[in-house]
Amino acid sequence: MTVPLDYDHPTGKVVDLAVIRRKATSPSERIGSLFFNPGGPGTDALPAWCDRFFPAELRKRFDIVSWDPRGVGRSTAVRCFGDAEEATAFWARQPVGFPVGEKERTAWFAGRAELAEGCKKRAANLLPYVSTYYSARDLDQLRQAVGDKQLRYWGLSYGTFLGAVYANTFPDKVGGLILDGNVDPRNYVDGAMDSEPGQTTSLRMGSDLGSADTLDQFLKLCGEAPASRCAFSAGSPKATRAKYSDLMRRLQRHSVGEWTYARTVTELRQDLYFVHPGWTSAAEMLQALWQEREPEAAAPPPAGEYPGTEQEAAVVCSESPNPRVLSRYAELDAFSADRAGDLGHRWVWDYEWCGQWPATAAKRYTGPFDRPTAHPILLVNPVYDTATSYQAAQAMTEQLGDARLLTLQGYGHTALLNPSTCVNDYVIRYLTTGVLPPSKATCRQDTPPFAPVMPTGGIATGGGGLVNTQHADLNG
Repeated sequence: MTVPLDYDHPTGKVVDLAVIRRKATSPSERIGSLFFNPGGPGTDALPAWCDRFFPAELRKRFDIVSWDPRGVGRSTAVRCFGDAEEATAFWARQPVGFPVGEKERTAWFAGRAELAEGCKKRAANLLPYVSTYYSARDLDQLRQAVGDKQLRYWGLSYGTFLGAVYANTFPDKVGGLILDGNVDPRNYVDGAMDSEPGQTTSLRMGSDLGSADTLDQFLKLCGEAPASRCAFSAGSPKATRAKYSDLMRRLQRHSVGEWTYARTVTELRQDLYFVHPGWTSAAEMLQALWQEREPEAAAPPPAGEYPGTEQEAAVVCSESPNPRVLSRYAELDAFSADRAGDLGHRWVWDYEWCGQWPATAAKRYTGPFDRPTAHPILLVNPVYDTATSYQAAQAMTEQLGDARLLTLQGYGHTALLNPSTCVNDYVIRYLTTGVLPPSKATCRQDTPPFAPVMPTGGIATGGGGLVNTQHADLNG
């Protein structure tokens, strides 16, 4: 689909949006379209996740539509390198994960400066027009194109901010919005782009704290399980936490082959996003390193495929303030590590390239976020979310004009990717009838971490059922 580059000049330059659709499996029962934003490019995510994660009832009643937002993926995209080979070679030269020590920090700053220069050279005309303000306008164009009078939408992670911006830009067009794994919108946009913010986007939103809490639960539950179910278990939560601390300090002194401290922390954070199979993989990775063995590495992306690593930064750095004084990042690194442990490092350096980013948004949405919408909005969030903390979901609920939070007493990043039949049943009812869950409703995940194998060969599950109508104990 073609849309204006700048909606103030609708007959001027255009951008292309790559769109993908999975048609409703029961056309006679079809209600309309359900738009899906997974927090990143959607044309890759939808085929991989549709049958695996979306409830059959939604697949039956809705065309499920996703798209790559402007600036990313197969849409008109920010590309700061000449080709895939040049981009891959650049990232191969950079410190993996985050810089450790003065030498790596110097290399990191130099690499991001080189990246910024490439972006300025190759994408200067596009960079000011990739903010969420423009993507929300695009989303309404897509809604009109499929013929829906109002928008039904499921957004994950960054997609929750996009949903909030849409709801407040087009409040009368809200038919049913699921915001899952929530960004705190006020902290995301807080401050002017020409001022010097004290913290990064991630620290303002508490992403490092959410990761720290999730990691602590991982070590607790691993320690309560036998090694047959969690390879890293040391027999008790206390012993497993001590084993983890010993391993991290050992990796800071010397790597295991190519597995440095920073790479291990980075892989661990990623594995914690998905309880199944991520937590099992994380335990196996940590145990291999404990035994001084290199873990099995993930397969590299296909040769010749443009990595697009800079495209997320193109959106965030254009509209969310981050420090421009580079020395501030070393200070924040120490601050976040002190309050959030090992994972705190990664969250700080994820946003350092904003310190040297060569463009800001021509328009960015900074509020209000409390406009009354045609229909109420449903928020969902795991209590222990690795990236978007439960506290951020509470903040989103309070800031929106009419929203209700459904709590998933569980772990990992978003409810869709860490499934709960209970959550899915509420979502189906909401999207098909408009009925919200009861106030303060709380669900379980279907399969807890490190669940025991039953004698029949099945897996013991949590059932995904309702826990109660009050918030579950956040301390686990």
